[in-house]
Amino acid sequence: MNAFFTFISAAYIFAIFFLADSGAVSRIGEFNPYSLLHIPLYGILTLLILLSLCTGRGKYTPRRLIAGGFLVGIVGALDEFHQTFIPSREGSWGDAFLDVLGIGIALFLFRRFFPVLQAQFGLGSKRN
Repeated sequence: MNAFFTFISAAYIFAIFFLADSGAVSRIGEFNPYSLLHIPLYGILTLLILLSLCTGRGKYTPRRLIAGGFLVGIVGALDEFHQTFIPSREGSWGDAFLDVLGIGIALFLFRRFFPVLQAQFGLGSKRN
């Protein structure tokens, strides 16, 4: 695992849970009536998790892509569950669907472009 991206991923997850109860989320919600920000929020988290799992020689495998997507899906489900305990928030299946959509888009983009970045820039070519 790449220690840098692992740390960034953990900090990102912490921020998702910690900021769920902040007033900033309520203010952002005014500009996000359909919760569409869940797509890039969980897409970025998926890319961070995949970079922590898949960088390094021989680490880019379909199994790691699936594991990364599954891990982020669990985080999304836990976030929706966590929101049911926050008075000003509510968990919803629609938000969970948008989380999964963001994960799917990120998996597609990572699978499509990561090998190109590896070949062109040597990204992840050194052993971690």
